[in-house]
Formats: sequence, C-alpha cells, structure tokens
Amino acid sequence: MTQRLSTLSILVPRYEAGLAFFVGQLGFELLEDTDLGLQNGGHKRWVKVAPKGAETAFLLAQASTPDQIAAIGNQGGGRVWLILETDDFARDHAAYLAAGIVFEEAPRHEPYGTVAVFNDPFGNRWDLIEFA
Repeated sequence: MTQRLSTLSILVPRYEAGLAFFVGQLGFELLEDTDLGLQNGGHKRWVKVAPKGAETAFLLAQASTPDQIAAIGNQGGGRVWLILETDDFARDHAAYLAAGIVFEEAPRHEPYGTVAVFNDPFGNRWDLIEFA
C-alpha cells in the first residue's frame, strides 16, 4: 500500500487574507478555488495552495466558529510547526524580506543546514530551511 500526505488544512481569518499571504507573498501556486456555496451557516470555498512543484498542499480553511477563530495562528501551540524547505536559502530569504515577510532572527548556519524562523501574518511560526 502506498500513502502520501496530500493536503493539510490551515486556519485563516478570510480566504482573501490567506491567498494574499500564500500566493502573493510566498509565491505559492493557487491549485484550486472552488465555490461550495452556503454550508453550515457560512459561505465555503475549497481553496488549495502549494509551493511550486510540491506534493503537499494547504487547504485554506476560513475560521467560522469561536474555537476556530481562537486557533488561528496557534495550530502549532506557539512552536515552529511549518517547515518550508528550499534549494536556495539566500534567494528565498531575500525575496521574502522584499515581500514583507517578518523573520524572528537572522539566518543561522547549523550542522543540518541554514535556517531562519519567520512568522506568517496569522501568527504561525515557520522555518525556512536549506538542508546541508
């Protein structure tokens, strides 16, 4: 049996805010944006984004309940829980700085690679990493 992780849901306050960050700032591809109409008292869309060439995508999930709204930006409990691997750290770090991405630290050179922690506009902490 073969399995793979295809899609992860990530809570966003609004679909447009998620698209502005993932597609506009990070340069991810918009894979799908399907209007699902009214469901469970709210308007739903199926919005998938992913880094170019990636196997795993994000489903942007617009928070609609008080618990979901409270969890925006805290799905990792305050830890780095999203790791974005690159084949050229310097290129992507510079591009993200130019796009307004906020890094918590200067790039670090560790035995496992070059890494820096950044924050998305929703409060999630990410590693941008080029493995050694």
